[in-house]
This record gives sequence, C-alpha cells and structure tokens, in this order.
Amino acid sequence: MVGKVLGIKDLEQFSSRRSSVYVDPECDKFFELPLFIAASSNDITTKCQCWQFSPGKEPALRSHTEIQQLLQQGKKRDVKNILRENSWPINSPIRSQLWPTLCGQHQTKQQMLDGFYWEMVHQVFGTTELSEKPIMLPAFVDATHCLPYHLTSTGRAVADRIVNVLGYDCPDITYSPVLYPITSILLHFMSEEEAYICLAGLVGSKEKVFINQTKLQHEVTWKTVMQIAKKHTKSAISYFQRICPGLKLERVFMDWCWWILAGLPFQHLVRIMDCYFHEGIKVLYRVALVILNLFHKECQSNNEWSPDNIKNDIGNALIKFCKKIPVSPAKLLHAAFSIRGLSTQYISRIFIKTEMLLKSRSVLNSGSKQLIKSRSSDNLPTSQSQVNIQMMSHTLTIRELHSESCRNLLFTLWSWLPVRITMYQPVLLYTTEEHGCSLTTFYVRVEQHEPTLLMIKTCNNEVFGAYCSSRWFERNVKDDKGQRQAYFGTGETFLFSLYPERAKYPWVGIEGDKDLGHSSELFMAADSKMITIGGGEGQAIWMDENIRFGKTDSCKTFNNPPLCPSGDFEIRVLEVYGFVGI
Repeated sequence: MVGKVLGIKDLEQFSSRRSSVYVDPECDKFFELPLFIAASSNDITTKCQCWQFSPGKEPALRSHTEIQQLLQQGKKRDVKNILRENSWPINSPIRSQLWPTLCGQHQTKQQMLDGFYWEMVHQVFGTTELSEKPIMLPAFVDATHCLPYHLTSTGRAVADRIVNVLGYDCPDITYSPVLYPITSILLHFMSEEEAYICLAGLVGSKEKVFINQTKLQHEVTWKTVMQIAKKHTKSAISYFQRICPGLKLERVFMDWCWWILAGLPFQHLVRIMDCYFHEGIKVLYRVALVILNLFHKECQSNNEWSPDNIKNDIGNALIKFCKKIPVSPAKLLHAAFSIRGLSTQYISRIFIKTEMLLKSRSVLNSGSKQLIKSRSSDNLPTSQSQVNIQMMSHTLTIRELHSESCRNLLFTLWSWLPVRITMYQPVLLYTTEEHGCSLTTFYVRVEQHEPTLLMIKTCNNEVFGAYCSSRWFERNVKDDKGQRQAYFGTGETFLFSLYPERAKYPWVGIEGDKDLGHSSELFMAADSKMITIGGGEGQAIWMDENIRFGKTDSCKTFNNPPLCPSGDFEIRVLEVYGFVGI
C-alpha cells in the first residue's frame, strides 16, 4: 500500500540534482512531497528544502544489521550512542528496517501473527478496501493536530485507518494527541501494517514512556517539562516572565510537544525520531529545553523575536521560531544530549511527584459528592471478592476483632490505594499458609505482577505492610553500566499499619518540590537473601530469606515510625495480593 524505502540508485546523481528524486510510482498516491527514496526511474519534483545536500564524501554510517545484532546482545547503551551520533540522511533506506526494529523491542504482547492487522481492519470497517469517504477519528485524537507531514489525501486516509484500528485494539487510550502525528511520520518509511505494529509496540511499552494515553498523563507530562525547564533553562524562563509580567507559564508549556511536532522542519523531526523510538519521551524533553535556550538567545540578538513581537503570544512565537530553527539536526541533538543532570531517574521522580499532586488536588477539589462516591460500592471490591478475601486472608482476620471490624480493615486499606487501582479486583498471589516460607517461591508467584499489596501479620497479631508500585522482577534489571540496581520502585509506594494502629505513610517526596536526596527514594530492594521496603537511616520493612523473621525501623523514604513497637518481629503470615486485569 504505502510506498516503502527500497534503496538509493545513485546517490551522486541525486546529490547533483537537488530538485529531483527517485520514487516508487506508488508513492505519489500517498505523498504530496516525497520524503524518501526508492529505486525507480521516475522523477518527481519536490520543493522540500530538506533534500538539499552538500557534495562531498559522506562519513561511514552504521548499518541496520549492526544495530540489530547489538540489540540481540542486550547492548542497548551502545545502540543509544549509535543512534545519537549517526546522522543518516533523511532519504536513507535504513529507517524502513531500523524503526520497526527499535519499536519492536518495546512490544510486551506476543508477536502479532501475519495478517493480524488486516483482520482487525476487516473487523472494524467490514472490508480491507480503503474507503473514499472520510473516516471518523477516535475521540482520543486531537482534531486540531492531525499533522499529515505532506501525506496526500489517500495517505491521510491510511493514517486515519491505523489510528482507528489501534483505538479499537487498545480501548484504554482515552486521550493521545501525539499518536496521529507519529503515525504520519512512520508512514513515510514503511507500510501501513508495519506502521501499526510499530505504534502497538510504543503504546504497549512497560519500561519506557513513548505516547501519553490519558488526559492525566498528558497534563502530568507538560507540567513535568515545565518543572524541569525551571531548573535547566532558568535564564529563558526569567526572561519570559520579565517581558510578560502577567504571563502564566502553564499556557506556554501546555503546547510544548507542538514546538517539536508542529514546529521543527521534517529533517530535524526524523533524526529526533531515530533516538525517540529507542529512548522514549525523555528525548523530546531534552529537545524542548534546547529549543527554549535557543529561542532565548535569538530573542536577545534578532529583532524578529523582540519583546514587542512575542510578548502577546510566546507559545505561538516558539512554534514559528522552530520552523526557522538556526541549527542543524545534528547540532540540535548534540545540544540536547549534552544537558547534564537530566537522568531518567530524575525525570521519573518529577513525573511521579507531579502525578500524585494532581491526583491529590483532584480529590480535594471534587467536593463532598465525589468523596461520597469514592466511598460507595463502585470503588470497593465486589461482594464476592470481599467474601473471598475474608475467607482466604489470615492478615485481615484478627481474633480480638469481630467480623465487621475486620471488614472495615479491608475498606480502610482500599481507601488508601491509588484511585485507578480500585477499579480492579484483588487476587491472592502468595501466602505462607499455602505456599510455604521461601523467597524463591515468593518470587515465582509474585515477581511479574505490578502493583502488589504486601501484608504481614506478626506472632503478636500486629498487621502492617506496603503497597509496592513496581514488579519485584526489577531486582534483576541492570542499568546502562550492566550493574543491577540496588533499589527500584516509584513514589506511589507507601507503607501502612492496620492493627493495632491504623495509619498510612506515603512517600516523603509527595509533600513538596524540595530535593530530599537519594535516601528519600529507596523504595524497594530485594535479592536471594532478603526483601526490603524503605531506606535511609533504617529499613521500614526487612524480611529474611525464610520469611520467618523481620525488623522494622524509621526510614527517610517514608518518614515512618517502626511499624511494630518491638522493632524485631516474627512472621506468622505473609500475604501478597495482585489485581486482576492490570
């Protein structure tokens, strides 16, 4: 269907004829301005400036085969460096193979069977023929930002169809304005089916974020960019606030992704995508910061961007500036990746803190009606699940309490969970009463589940535990240097005590923007000898490999007191719950 890169017939001939390119005859059906090369004798004239090359010998560039072999060997850091450093021309045939390979590595579902996409197309539209009538787009698409990047009407219809099928296959997507533009970009270098498979990999990724899929994620993302910019582009932010005293930064940063996707020239965008498809959305964060710094610099030296010209609409001025950006794609990426102190862990910390603050404000601002609703049966386990838990659970059954009080323990615990988790039903994954006292068994039954609820009942009848936001399997994940990370998890993790005291101890970082240091982020740790939750001048929960003895201390991560008076405890029962459907 869509024209696909097949190879360059004669690069020297192409370089000497800047206004003509060789294209597959089929390409003209999809692209008003052909942006890739195919081995064909047809000449199509293009006005796209990105096709202008300087004569001379091109530097040796790495091949798709080399990159694929590195990925198969698990050398993702080497791949990252290659993608950052190799400036393949926009017409390079490598992307027809490279991009599907990069996107495919993030696929969490089983590999799609041949013909799966076309079966989905037939299921959604009743035919695989492309309709001449307009296709209604899913509600999650932002109609004002369906950027086609020179696709013809037929090409846009193909993009419409891909997005519709993806929405049908992924009903959890409720708001995703960048999904359509990325679809359009992919179609320049691959077939319709390949573009769909690439998108499915990006949307389904668990380890990295590529595409926001809800309004909450979208809002958290631009607010995260704003918080990062306040630290890393202080001069630019101060300048904007000085020339526009009443400026609300929120209005500028709400459109941050369009500086890149709607503003930058296509050749810049393609090189950014080379890195983005491997590293995720953090690449866009970095590029956005460089754009701010470059714009600030130009504002001070170029009358076109003088305060009088931009103060009424800085957001729109930024997009216009990006269209004329004064640096090459290579220099833009070099500047982006030269920013220090912008690690994945730092970005994740800001993102989680912002997300939790937004959720907290949402609850506080929703009024009494929402609070009443949150306590209704809609946000509690089903009646059958409540019965099952009370029948199976030894941690929620306490002799000193009658059955109604035990039931209230469950309701209390449920009220502390993140709102989105209360939509799912709990299931008992592991209990020492049935599965024995062994960390090995614990990992086998629990490690792939996320999140989990860990509950301990001591021989003194104290009941406490933790909501663990990440998979226990992450104890095996290695960093860029090939070393296992000591601690993992996110700021959604929290501690709790249910008996004799009832209390929740959230992450200390939720309370403000102050950097509390490394000791405030020691959420979860585990190996073959122990499990730890919380750290920094003590461990909130520690258990031995036999799941028999443990200890609890105050710790900096949660600012909690010891969860039982004695500090040391003997485990009567350990239970771990997961959630069905996540």
